[in-house]
Amino acid sequence: MSTPTHEPPDGPPVPATPASAESSPRTDASPDIEPASPAEPGPAHSSAESPAGSPAESPAGSAAGSGPAQSAVPAQSAVPSQSAVPSQSTGPAQPHGAPATPATTPTGATQPNLWKPPQQQVQPPRPPKPGHPGHPVQAQARPPQGALVTQPPPTHPQQLGPNPALINPVRLGPPNPTLFQQRWPQRSTAAGPEVLIGGLVAAVIAAAALPLDRPGLGWPIAGLGLVGALLVVILRMDPKQRGTSVIEAASWSVATVALLSVGVFRAAGWLFVLCVLAAFATVALSVGAGRRVPAVFMAVLNLPIAGFRSLPWVRWGIVRARAAEGASSTMRVLGSIGLGVLLLVVFGALFASADAAFDHIVQTILPDLSLATPFRWAFVGAIFAFLTFGGAYLLHSPSTVGDGKRSPARTVRWYEWVVPVGALLLVFGIFVGVQIPVLFGDEEYVMRTAGLTFADYARKGFWQLLVVTLLTIVVIAVAVRKAARETTRERVLLRVLLGLLSAGALVVVASALWRMNAYETAYGFSRLRVLVSAFELWLGGLIVLIMIAGVVPVTRWLPRTAVALWVITLLGLAVLNPDRFIAEQNVARYANHNNSDIWYLSTLSADAAPALDKLPADARACALSQISDEVHDADDWRGWNLGRVEARRIVPEPVDSGRFPCYRSYR
Repeated sequence: MSTPTHEPPDGPPVPATPASAESSPRTDASPDIEPASPAEPGPAHSSAESPAGSPAESPAGSAAGSGPAQSAVPAQSAVPSQSAVPSQSTGPAQPHGAPATPATTPTGATQPNLWKPPQQQVQPPRPPKPGHPGHPVQAQARPPQGALVTQPPPTHPQQLGPNPALINPVRLGPPNPTLFQQRWPQRSTAAGPEVLIGGLVAAVIAAAALPLDRPGLGWPIAGLGLVGALLVVILRMDPKQRGTSVIEAASWSVATVALLSVGVFRAAGWLFVLCVLAAFATVALSVGAGRRVPAVFMAVLNLPIAGFRSLPWVRWGIVRARAAEGASSTMRVLGSIGLGVLLLVVFGALFASADAAFDHIVQTILPDLSLATPFRWAFVGAIFAFLTFGGAYLLHSPSTVGDGKRSPARTVRWYEWVVPVGALLLVFGIFVGVQIPVLFGDEEYVMRTAGLTFADYARKGFWQLLVVTLLTIVVIAVAVRKAARETTRERVLLRVLLGLLSAGALVVVASALWRMNAYETAYGFSRLRVLVSAFELWLGGLIVLIMIAGVVPVTRWLPRTAVALWVITLLGLAVLNPDRFIAEQNVARYANHNNSDIWYLSTLSADAAPALDKLPADARACALSQISDEVHDADDWRGWNLGRVEARRIVPEPVDSGRFPCYRSYR
């Protein structure tokens, strides 16, 4: 008769298992395993009735009555349910303290395998989320207190590939140098006293002399203060540390002052703007050391960049100067300057109120003071100090951006460049053959050959020929860069073909200038037509320089020489006095054909006043009406201009156009 076993209310007892059993605990109840015989209850044993009415065994009693056989064979846990299912035993219960007898196996039954090897855990499929259809509601069995619960060994994801730290190792040591550290390192830690004094002097001179609203005498004075301060810095430098020679810097400085001096003699605003821009480029070249084409272009950008980079450099120069001289010395200098300004203001005001002649001199020297005057002084002074400090920084720390060692270009074989250049040269030859009769022919030949009017023929081709000239220069530059020149034959072939191409480009320049002259003869002169003619002349001179560079082996002088040629072109325009030249040509056309745009002549500057004064009375009043309004107010010494002085002499009072139809039209 089998003795039933009873489960405690909290679940089956979980005895300690051996190491082999702990590695793979069994969770299913096997009917082949006989449970241990119940032992007599100990002092702590208490009985309880199960829900089915059978007596229950406490965990303490089970542990106390288990023998060696019970410790070797793990007890099987029953699935908790509402009714306890009694376990079947194959023999009588052993008395307390008796040795355990091995369990007998019925006839025909196999010996159960009580140990299974550890199996690799397989990730079970993800169960449905709670609350969704198909999610079973199961009661979770909790292990009793004191029971040992085995945890599966932690699994680590398999590492794929090499160690990322070995692929991208962290660089040790200093970081990679920046572009400024490579191409433009700072070679001086602080600005010297000549830089500080030069920047202050240039700022004061520009603030006191420069008129912002018109060309005048103050512009070359301000430019002279700027280039003078930079020349002092160059002279005080060590000759071995100079990025440019003193002679070259002085030459560009003279060009700067000459360009700004155009505002003293010419009142044409458009011409003076071009001169100011060119003067900025000449200042940049006076302190720059670049010789190649990219370096010349970068020189214009390097100057403002150097101005910003010079700010901490100048600050450390001020700190070093104060540490050398002492703060008290600096304050004494500032106090002396303030006292001098105060004395000038007080005594100057007293003398001006006492004498009319002295008051006239003071009014001529001093500007008209207003609320905006201090702001204008501060703005102009800051700009010129910025340019002075930037130029001095470039002299002490030259930039090699765009002027480094040229990387070797991938050259091509001689037939690879001869074919396209030869085809282009053939086209040029055909064009030159057509243009020679036109250049030396008359108007009837052009009208008979082209089927167009003389003016239409001239207007149609100028801009196309201007583009052809520019593209030809680009083709020559690319051919020089890519063509191989290893043998004598290759060098001679390159010079001959590019020389012929340059000669054809000169013919194109001559044809373009001839067409523009014909166009101006038919329709009159204007500022744009004169300017593009000057630009075409500059392109012709540039082609001549390229032809000379093909003979002279050293070509590093070519980029700066091209800039100098443009400066000469602008100065030639200033000598021509373009507004007056335009007025004289159109006044002559008006007298001969009565066909001139008088309204356009009225938009010219004061330089055209002497030529416009020769027009008939009605047309003269129309042409001089706007000029008389511009020159009505007298200029002080900063804005003195020769063109406005002559115009003020011709029209001292404002002129009324009267009944003349002074609007844009041709008569």
